[in-house]
Amino acid sequence: MSNISFIEKLLDGVEVEWKPLGEVARFINGRAYKKPELLEQGKYPVLRVGNFFTNANWYYSDLELDEDKYCDNGDLLYAWSASFGPRIWEGGKVIYHYHIWKVIPNADQVLKKFLFYLLEWDTKALQGEHGTGSTMMHVSKGAIESRLVPIPCPDKPEKSLAIQAEIVRILDAFTAMTAELTAELNMRKTQYNYYRDQLLSFEEGEVEWKTLGDLAENLDSKRKPITSGLREAGEIPYYGASGIVDYVKGYIFDGDYLLVSEDGANLLARNTPIAFSISGKTWVNNHAHVLKFETYAERKYVEYYLNSIDLTPYISGAAQPKLNKKNLESINIPNPAPKEKERIVAILDKFDSLTCSIQEGLPREIELRQKQYEYYRDMLLSFPKSDEAA
Repeated sequence: MSNISFIEKLLDGVEVEWKPLGEVARFINGRAYKKPELLEQGKYPVLRVGNFFTNANWYYSDLELDEDKYCDNGDLLYAWSASFGPRIWEGGKVIYHYHIWKVIPNADQVLKKFLFYLLEWDTKALQGEHGTGSTMMHVSKGAIESRLVPIPCPDKPEKSLAIQAEIVRILDAFTAMTAELTAELNMRKTQYNYYRDQLLSFEEGEVEWKTLGDLAENLDSKRKPITSGLREAGEIPYYGASGIVDYVKGYIFDGDYLLVSEDGANLLARNTPIAFSISGKTWVNNHAHVLKFETYAERKYVEYYLNSIDLTPYISGAAQPKLNKKNLESINIPNPAPKEKERIVAILDKFDSLTCSIQEGLPREIELRQKQYEYYRDMLLSFPKSDEAA
């Protein structure tokens, strides 16, 4: 890559000084809130660590605070509790919570985006060396401020910032590629959901409906758990409610089956597919139902259908909600002709491969781009250390 050879030239013979983060940036704590101060509605959203991952469950505040307790688009933030790491905020003006720092770089020493990449690069090492707390890990302000980071040409600010800018340009190019692929994946998932719903929706009287108990053979009586103390490590997948739990030596099943989660909490959350196919030698515990079908198309058709509908009416039990065998087998499934099932499955398989496969399709491409980005980031930021810094 020509950019890399250019960087190698740019850094050739350049002096690098490892400085404490506290010397090149300020870390400003957010505000700690008492529960009555967090409102369902208000003037300012309150950014908590969890809101980095979801737009749901926001709290608000009407308090007027010092300006440094707000953050806005383009600000560099760092979550220091529960979920370590830096982020460039792009969600508008908010009040940031106590578990987040706003990071203000010294503009004559370090670029904000260069500092972002340095902090991201150092996060894993920081977790291992300074993370504390048994239930919710966190890092102290003193620990982060004492972390050493490389600053090229510290005595020549203009040259230093030029080198930093070039490193940022290269890393931005890699992150832009990943972001573009991620946006494409999200669009394809939306498209997939649309076509899945269209293909699996039928007008009244268009097809006959059958219960799942009529369409599949239930093999729940053959499944059984292995207590962790008695498991022998092996190469056979050991399945539970949402996928592979472990790998063991023995197996119960050998063939192609559809597993359906029995765990009501998992069914309601739907963070993972609630129905998924397995093949070959496998062991299944009693947290997943085991169904056998006559053909591939029938099994996959039911898998796609179950993952597309609301199963709440079939979940029983309050304290420990479950999809029991009786309710599972009572689920009504539209049952078109075999050829139509084959057509629907062929279309959805193509979408599924593109949007979900880690062996091919966009998820695989995104994974490769991320690894490529991390490789070049580590190479570009791994400046030589002096004996003192080491």
